[in-house]
Amino acid sequence: MSSFVDTNVILRYLIADQPALTDQAARIVDGVEDLVITPEVIAETAYTLISFYKIPRDAAMERIIKLVEKENVSVFGINDTGLVIQALLLCRPSGRISVADAMVWASARSAGARVIYSFDKRFLSDGLEVRQER
Repeated sequence: MSSFVDTNVILRYLIADQPALTDQAARIVDGVEDLVITPEVIAETAYTLISFYKIPRDAAMERIIKLVEKENVSVFGINDTGLVIQALLLCRPSGRISVADAMVWASARSAGARVIYSFDKRFLSDGLEVRQER
């Protein structure tokens, strides 16, 4: 059985700013246990890295990509890590695509959805039809 990981563990692992907690986070993330990260944790982690820690957007996405590429890490509800990586890569160049929207896109694609409803005119449409009404 897999264990879920919260944002604070991921942040300590990625930032390494509190030695005792960083060591604990590394033992968890670098261990052999299968870990699950939710799309919400990915979005919250990205937001915190960029807004609080002032890490450039592209560097924040690279850190998260390296995390989800780990053999023992999976993203809840998204059975294809490649979709998560593709979504995060689309977030890298600018603030046009939010990480939360990118995770919704990856979740929808993973679930085999063909349509997504959004009032956001810039919502990712790669592989999906974006509609505003039925």
